[in-house]
Amino acid sequence: MRKLNEECGVFGIISPKPVQTVGYTATALMALQHRGQEGAGIATFIDGRLKCRKNVGLVSEVFNSDYLEYVPDTHVAIGHTRYSTTGSNNSENTQPIETIHSRLTCAIAHNGNITNAAYIRGKMVNESGKVFHTTNDSEIINMLLIEQMIKCNDLEKAVYALTDIIEGAFCILIATKDRLIAVRDRNGFRPLCMGVKDGMTIFSSETCALDALGADFVRDVAPGEIVSVGLDGEVRSVQTPTKGYKRGLCVFEYIYFARPDSVIDGLSVYDARVAMGRALARQLPTEADMVCGVPDSGLESAYGYSLESGIPYGAAFVKNKYVGRSFIVPSQIAREKTVNVKLNPLRASVKGKRIILVDDSIVRGTTSARIIQSLRNAGAKEVHVRVSSPPFRFPCYFGTDVDSPDNLIANKMPLGKICEKIGADSLVYLDIGELLKIRGDSDIDYCRGCFTGEYPIKVEATGKDKFDD
Repeated sequence: MRKLNEECGVFGIISPKPVQTVGYTATALMALQHRGQEGAGIATFIDGRLKCRKNVGLVSEVFNSDYLEYVPDTHVAIGHTRYSTTGSNNSENTQPIETIHSRLTCAIAHNGNITNAAYIRGKMVNESGKVFHTTNDSEIINMLLIEQMIKCNDLEKAVYALTDIIEGAFCILIATKDRLIAVRDRNGFRPLCMGVKDGMTIFSSETCALDALGADFVRDVAPGEIVSVGLDGEVRSVQTPTKGYKRGLCVFEYIYFARPDSVIDGLSVYDARVAMGRALARQLPTEADMVCGVPDSGLESAYGYSLESGIPYGAAFVKNKYVGRSFIVPSQIAREKTVNVKLNPLRASVKGKRIILVDDSIVRGTTSARIIQSLRNAGAKEVHVRVSSPPFRFPCYFGTDVDSPDNLIANKMPLGKICEKIGADSLVYLDIGELLKIRGDSDIDYCRGCFTGEYPIKVEATGKDKFDD
């Protein structure tokens, strides 16, 4: 079922003594590969000089073993794995972004979407004569950072000023030869956590990257927090004002984006998905012979559905492990062909069975129809679709490429028609009230604008007043 895509994964590491920071970063980016498969990059400082390797492709394609063995030990490195929602997919738009200026030499990695980027870029180009080398929204970050460094000549103060200008979703890592700074926007749209290993301090989009390195989780970076770490290991934290800012972690981190072995803002992604499946089973009890999930993001919710309903859990598909997530394919036609190669029904398991098929979302419905038909071709007697998210009806402005409302099937037809369109025997979406219950007693709040049209911030805001200050 055609998947949503999210902008990126970021990772950074700083060590008092020279270590294989680039090797650590490459390993971590492999663990974060699911967050973006269009490009990857790592920046470090060798003999005080900024060195950056980046290109389109998977982490393993950009960083081979020969390169990793050649790079010397260094003190600091940051990495990025990219999926583009702003800017075309080419080597110029891959990150980290390099900044070499008389006031500042640094590398920047960004995950999210700057909602007032177009306004800022236009003002810089037309009034200040700035020249941009990429088409992504992240390049304005380094431009603004240089401007603020010229004004105050202090990196931490410049970063603080930067957060007062840009709006939207952003987790940012900034690396200099002797400092690593992590920033999370005031709403907390995107996840960012902090860990330690053998005296090193680490920042990552998800805890699964910490696990890959054998690092210990310390805490999540709070919404609006700026964390600065030097070579001496001292950690300095500044909390920018968050009064009037509504917490808005993207709920799709739990539904689809994050790996199930990650913990985000104190909540296990695995536990959240199992809870979603349980809630689906309670919404409309249905007789069936087997519950199965669409690999991979539907598996945990399918397991939860099975636990709650008592219907046996089983496998309905064999997944080709050598084909990446279908969303990396640029065209819809090519994406659907990739789905056919990636998932093949397990005929011996589904033949003659009434199937509960669980997945995370339905966007356009075309891929859903293909998957359901493939189960029928394999002999499934009935296919009842259960979706662990509410219907998509509104666009996302914060780094997730939820399609235009005109292309969202839930805006085109009622539930019954959608069910008929995809060829299911029945269709149930997760109720939004049940979705919000997955946070339990935590103080997490979610952005669910793609379901309700209500966003944590005003999406039409340009940030003009802030920028003019």
